[in-house]
Amino acid sequence: MRRCLEGPVRWWEGALKGPTAMIAAAALTLGASGCAAMPGGGRVTSVKAQERSEQVDESYVRLIPVAPQNDWSAKEVVSGFLAASASFDDDHKVAKEYLANPTGWHPGPRPSVAVFADRPDLQIIGKSDTQVIVRLTGTQLGTITSDGQYTAFQKAVSVDYQVTRNPQHQWRISALPDALGQTMLLNKSDVEQVFRTFNLYYFSPDKHTLVPNGVFLPLVSREDLPQRLVQAVISGPTAWLRGAVWSAFPRGTKLNGLSLDKDVATVDLSKEAATGNINQMSAQLAWSLGPLSEVKQWRLRIEGRGVVTPDGKNDVQTFADWQTNSPDGPTNDDHRAYTIGAAGHLSTLNLNNYIPMPVVTNAPGRMVRPAVSPDQHEAVGLSPDQKQLLVADLTSNGVPHVLRTAKDPEGRFTPPCWDRQGTLWTVETSPGKSMLWKRERGKPLKPVWHWGLDGREIYALQVARDGVRVAVIAKIEDGRKQVQLGRIAGSGDRIDAGSFVPVSSELAETDDLSWRDYNTLAVLGRKTLDTQVLPYLMPVDGSAVTSLGVGSLGEPQSIAAVPGGPVLIGTKSSSQRLVCHQSAFRDRDSEWVCSVAGSDPTYAY
Repeated sequence: MRRCLEGPVRWWEGALKGPTAMIAAAALTLGASGCAAMPGGGRVTSVKAQERSEQVDESYVRLIPVAPQNDWSAKEVVSGFLAASASFDDDHKVAKEYLANPTGWHPGPRPSVAVFADRPDLQIIGKSDTQVIVRLTGTQLGTITSDGQYTAFQKAVSVDYQVTRNPQHQWRISALPDALGQTMLLNKSDVEQVFRTFNLYYFSPDKHTLVPNGVFLPLVSREDLPQRLVQAVISGPTAWLRGAVWSAFPRGTKLNGLSLDKDVATVDLSKEAATGNINQMSAQLAWSLGPLSEVKQWRLRIEGRGVVTPDGKNDVQTFADWQTNSPDGPTNDDHRAYTIGAAGHLSTLNLNNYIPMPVVTNAPGRMVRPAVSPDQHEAVGLSPDQKQLLVADLTSNGVPHVLRTAKDPEGRFTPPCWDRQGTLWTVETSPGKSMLWKRERGKPLKPVWHWGLDGREIYALQVARDGVRVAVIAKIEDGRKQVQLGRIAGSGDRIDAGSFVPVSSELAETDDLSWRDYNTLAVLGRKTLDTQVLPYLMPVDGSAVTSLGVGSLGEPQSIAAVPGGPVLIGTKSSSQRLVCHQSAFRDRDSEWVCSVAGSDPTYAY
């Protein structure tokens, strides 16, 4: 549930009743990512900032907590403390009034947070005239670390609060649960109300392409948000991406100050920044500040002195100056689509008239689920039984030949994919195990050094265009097929593909996926196990999954997507296989048109 308001609100007068009550305060305009919608499972990772037009100025309700009342019971005091913890004003000043020793609790401006599904249950398990033990039980969904990383880890939790009567005969919390330490405990609704997700941007190993690193930040005040974002990006990536990305900010760099004059921000960094690459630091700052509507332009200073970038941007910079560093790479309208035509030939697919034209006329029907290399020189696909990985030379109309055959009798390969650097990726999998293979340009196919899902059966794998993040469909403990997100670190023969976490729990099962843009997956899935497979857009930031298109699709089999282009779906029915596209693909709710005889659509990029 998302509790963000979409328009202005006024001050609410008076307090609500009870220990969990709060006063809703004035709306503040927020040019950011919107509500921090918590997934039932998964990790919130990012927000869109690709274009300034995608910004959303959002009003939100600020919560002012109620202080403890003299006649509240010990149980009410614990309940009030949990509610007051959702307010970050004045270093949790009101929440500390519930503590017998306020100086012993220091959550700070970016605390660790244990996120619960609902308001936990409270029961008194021990009582005397001066002391009560209040036991909290509930279901924890995951945690937000002090660096803003949300990680799903669902478990049942039971912890005890010690509440003591003070000399004024008021109940106050004298001991917090040891298991929590300085960690705050908030329910899902609290987090949705108080936190926002933002992208911080770091470089992929090529030191040109930016990679989004989504973080949860508590929204304390609107005025200091630009400063907090800059401080966050300077401090480096979260643990999830650390080691897989690179930051241009030299170690020890600090923010001396940030001022805003109309819509121009001046960012002043400490002397350590002088040894960094000005262009790359500028790109990181531009993309990280991109969602803030009040920052239309900005200046970079080091110890108060203006800097000149190698690109000659010596004064005011804009977000548009750094579009070449987009996580999606260069954007254009030349979307190169392919499909397996009705006769079984690999064919190009003209997106103006949706007419397939064969490019490989040899061995029709031998290859399925093709992936075409970025230079369009090779196509790699699967045999119809998915037990062989095949490659065809597109420059010579070559007959597809075998790259590798699955060794396990029950083994198969996932549909292959290429990254933008021309590296091929696929997973060889069988029940209960899998192995990730890669083939760099001009080199043989090799298993990666470390594959974090080697004990899972894998159904699909797609590397993001930034070359660092990777989305998979994996079989989990209960037998369902779940979308997970990981990262690729290292190079050469020391590739570590791991740290996989669930993306969303909204779909009961997912059959296929493709990156639509750096923040969104196009997926085929079902809401419940007994419903039809349909196309959805699944943001990797954990926000709401939305349906895609309307109308009949037959039985969807595969999905392909690209930034700025139509989503393509390969379907089958009792009589034929068809490729479907939307009648107006820029309209998410436009009708599906299934008129192309063929299957297995794909994009080369």
